[in-house]
Amino acid sequence: MLASRPDIGSHRLNAMQQYEIHHDPVARRFTTVVEGVEAEVNYHYDGDILVIHHTGVPRPIGGRGIASELVRAAFEFARGAALKVRPSCSYAAVWVQKHKQYTDLLA
Repeated sequence: MLASRPDIGSHRLNAMQQYEIHHDPVARRFTTVVEGVEAEVNYHYDGDILVIHHTGVPRPIGGRGIASELVRAAFEFARGAALKVRPSCSYAAVWVQKHKQYTDLLA
């Protein structure tokens, strides 16, 4: 099942995005490194649902919109892979309510 999931690799979603987001489909995570510090979103699958279960941005690089870009990358990946999303971490759950263009992906 995992092999059939598309890999979006490193990318920028749009010109407004400030950080290069990396997708590791084997580890099931999205990451970016800012000033040598790694931030991440971790997920797992529940059938055809991508479950975001952790968003982590260390304090030294917090407050810059990094978590938002990582969560957006996960939602964009899910859209491209025709998956629904269940945001089980509190940050992702609040994020999707503020970004209504992604609520159609909610499981």
